[in-house]
Amino acid sequence: MTDATSTHIVVMGVSGCGKSTVGEKLAAELGIDYKDGDELHPQSNIDKMASGQALDDDDRAWWLVQVGKWLREHDQGVIACSALKRSYRDLIRTKCPGTVFVHLHGDYDLLLSRMNSREDHFMPSTLLDSQFDTLEHLDDDEDAKVFDIADTLEDIVADAAKWIRNAP
Repeated sequence: MTDATSTHIVVMGVSGCGKSTVGEKLAAELGIDYKDGDELHPQSNIDKMASGQALDDDDRAWWLVQVGKWLREHDQGVIACSALKRSYRDLIRTKCPGTVFVHLHGDYDLLLSRMNSREDHFMPSTLLDSQFDTLEHLDDDEDAKVFDIADTLEDIVADAAKWIRNAP
């Protein structure tokens, strides 16, 4: 792992896992830029998800390229992006080599509860099943680590920052 001065980080996971919250706090902890990847979706993707339809690979392709480009255009940065499949993570890496992934993972019921309590978010909780169906867990050769969302926000951010800094 490189030090935080040259780091590109994707905070990933299914909807409701806390990508945006953790990503924003992690970026602040590291003193680097943050972007919510949802802001890079074309309106057609947002409309599709808001209507309860899951995105397919074609829907995601342009968006994932934008995620990778955003990272590449910043000397360092954290972006929240589901990055559910290995092929999605690889596409991001082709645009920004060396990107690392912080995978927020947790219990289905906790995630569903979080999604049901959110206000003003386009992603309905009815799509959580399709997100779990799409999720491909990290492979050993990926520069990535899993963090349990049952831990406190403060612990997740501290542990992720420590991992990124490669502290002993």
